[in-house]
Amino acid sequence: MQRFPTFRHPQRRPDGTTTPQQAPSAAESASTHLLLIPSYNPGSKVFDTVRAARREWLPVWVVVDGSTDGTTQALQAMADDDPGLRVIVLPKNLGKGAAVLHGIELAAHEGFTHVLTMDSDGQHPAELIPSFMAASQARPEAMILGMPVFDASAPALRVRGRRVSNWWANLETLWTGIGDSLFGFRVYPIAPLARVMRGQRWMRRFDFDPEAVVRMSWAGVPPVNLQAPVRYFTPDEGGVSHFNYLRDNLLLTWMHTRLFFGFLLRLPLLAARRYASGRGKRAGRQT
Repeated sequence: MQRFPTFRHPQRRPDGTTTPQQAPSAAESASTHLLLIPSYNPGSKVFDTVRAARREWLPVWVVVDGSTDGTTQALQAMADDDPGLRVIVLPKNLGKGAAVLHGIELAAHEGFTHVLTMDSDGQHPAELIPSFMAASQARPEAMILGMPVFDASAPALRVRGRRVSNWWANLETLWTGIGDSLFGFRVYPIAPLARVMRGQRWMRRFDFDPEAVVRMSWAGVPPVNLQAPVRYFTPDEGGVSHFNYLRDNLLLTWMHTRLFFGFLLRLPLLAARRYASGRGKRAGRQT
């Protein structure tokens, strides 16, 4: 008999986010929901990440995006001993978005409808995988977005800088409720994500996470925000970061420039959608 994570409706906070209720930590299985971990030169933290993910969910796929740090062979050895783990190896580095697209196309072919994406570097909270999956099962039409809760390990420059991207993402979606545009711990419905990505040539590298939520929102996929702690590891702790401040901020600037012009073209449709949504909510309160 198929087992699904138990889920209690989360409590809503004053800022509009919710805190997911803890689901059982035993590995859960679903024929519709897949856990996907794109991985590029992650260092040894990837093994802790994969083991933690497998304790919480089944199945788990790792897409190795042309890694050259020696982790590929060890991941394949792990998969040889674990039927719930699959390792997919891309011959060269194509970018996070390209790795996710490769994974979701395979997943759709095998009948999966939703995917939780999780970084390989240990920053994302594996213990919340069941709760996020359960939230998606309760709202299959929605994208479940992690809302990061930072601790003292978070670089102040990164925390402040993401506010700019978040502001632009909310403007470009006419404030439909994107809590955080950059946090990659999310559950996506596969079909609309694949359509959005196949429809244009962007969203293949670091720009994947923010562009995905904007374009998914344009496609009518509603966001649900759930809070999740994030941990930044120092190099002494095995942390690996591929973030380049100049290169990646230039990429984000170009991305938001493109999205802003797309937003202007879609503005009448987005405004009409927001108006209809507001009328529906008011009517619901009156009945």
